[in-house]
Amino acid sequence: MTFHSQNEFSIPEETARVACAAYPKGNLYMQMHIALGTIYQDEAFAHFFPQNGRPAEAPWRLAFITVVQFLEGLPDRQAADAVRGRIDLKYALG
Repeated sequence: MTFHSQNEFSIPEETARVACAAYPKGNLYMQMHIALGTIYQDEAFAHFFPQNGRPAEAPWRLAFITVVQFLEGLPDRQAADAVRGRIDLKYALG
């Protein structure tokens, strides 16, 4: 997988609206996105990726979901299901 910088931390408007309605005070993952979102710069991970091949997912997103997996004790498949089904994680991952 090749690396293409994707330092995009914006949240789609509809996702933000629904997440804020569901969690008016936010939650851990929404707060993590706000606090840590700009700390992760894709360029810091560039040397881990080859120069050719299909594009890779943004490294900061992979790091973030790894933290979620650890905090919730989720295997890979359940973490993927959580990202698809939970608005707080969609918000946190942009």
